[in-house]
Amino acid sequence: MSSRRNKSRGVRVHKPLTKALLLPMDRASANEQSLAHHLALVACRSGHGNGHLVNELMRVVYLSWFLQRAGYGTCPPEQFKIAEYAVEATLAHAHKSGEWQLPAETIVDFEMLLALYDAQLASAPLHEVIAAEQKLRAFMTRRSSSPIPMST
Repeated sequence: MSSRRNKSRGVRVHKPLTKALLLPMDRASANEQSLAHHLALVACRSGHGNGHLVNELMRVVYLSWFLQRAGYGTCPPEQFKIAEYAVEATLAHAHKSGEWQLPAETIVDFEMLLALYDAQLASAPLHEVIAAEQKLRAFMTRRSSSPIPMST
């Protein structure tokens, strides 16, 4: 009877996490994501990128930021900001010139963030990865300027 009362009051009952959600993402899925992101970086480094690939790199920046905030990683926030600004500059340049190439001086920052994201996918429980994806979706619907704060 009390559970019925809780439901009517809007109290959310959390289901226990399954074993699959408590473990990291399966290796094949993590490898598939990693390969796609690394190939996106190669294409955008060489000037063969496109809007989809640049957006995928931005997605990695934000997902790795959210996972780091959950306790999986120790990269300085400035590194995320450098990558974020590089994507924005690439998008602005592409709209003017049609050229989809990341600034050369930011490639190392992207490589480090991709390595971080690979490590996060290998170690963070799947429920944390899903939570990061939910945060990304929520951020995108709010259309805020950035989930990454300016460094102080």
